[in-house]
Amino acid sequence: MENNLEVKNLRKKYNGFELKDINLELPKGMIMGLIGENGAGKTTTIKSILNLIKIDKGEIKIFGLNIKENEKKIKEDIGVVLDDGFFSEYLNPADINKIMRKMYKNWDEKLYFKYLEDFKLPKNKISKEFSSGMKMKLKIAVALSHHPKLLILDEPTSGLDPVARSEILDIFQDFIQNEDNSIFVSSHITSDLEHIADEIIFIDKGKKVLQKSRDEIIDNYGILKCDIDYFSNIDKKDIITYKKTKYAYEILVDDKEKTSKKYPSCVIDKITLEDLMVLVIKGEKVC
Repeated sequence: MENNLEVKNLRKKYNGFELKDINLELPKGMIMGLIGENGAGKTTTIKSILNLIKIDKGEIKIFGLNIKENEKKIKEDIGVVLDDGFFSEYLNPADINKIMRKMYKNWDEKLYFKYLEDFKLPKNKISKEFSSGMKMKLKIAVALSHHPKLLILDEPTSGLDPVARSEILDIFQDFIQNEDNSIFVSSHITSDLEHIADEIIFIDKGKKVLQKSRDEIIDNYGILKCDIDYFSNIDKKDIITYKKTKYAYEILVDDKEKTSKKYPSCVIDKITLEDLMVLVIKGEKVC
């Protein structure tokens, strides 16, 4: 399977933080979700991929080409949404159209104005007067309107209400219907990734701690709950991490069906990506 994005042994060190040996491959036709708490290294990973910061070590290829050597060519086919704004807040969407059609060979003015209409964004109102949700929709409209093959998105549904988020997620799923396209998306709204992502990468304190398909996580992982007295009966090999509450233990397991048979008196709950994050980051490991 051909990859739209490859990251090998990525390292970037700041004062008090280091992104360590991040590796990933994003095939065509796939949505990859990046999760982790604030400060884990998600934005640093994305900015490294886009060559917006100088990395200390590693290699990044997009469409099979090295980003450092082919940046201009590669970025013709990438749509980007970052937390940082690309444009002055005193520009209106019509002004932005005039700028973008000079920047991208494949800029589609008709498509851009259709997104503005669909998103109910006024063409002649400066973006400084937009709500945070409207600003995000404008960024997404810009990212999609030059027919990219790869979307790289940092918190693209942040600031959107549930209806708008659902609308945007539908657009992303439509985008991926073209099997040459891919999406790499970071989000703290993990429920969004549960809806659209094929693969999940979880980073914590600059390290990749988990990479699995969304289905594998949701179908196989679980939270085993037992009372305090029963905890000593749990095989240490079955415990990934655990958290003690006032009356019970919550244990992260990676094979809930097998674990359920092994401990029939215990309850095993389904897991969400948010549960997974909390138990990995805040949970304790068996010594």
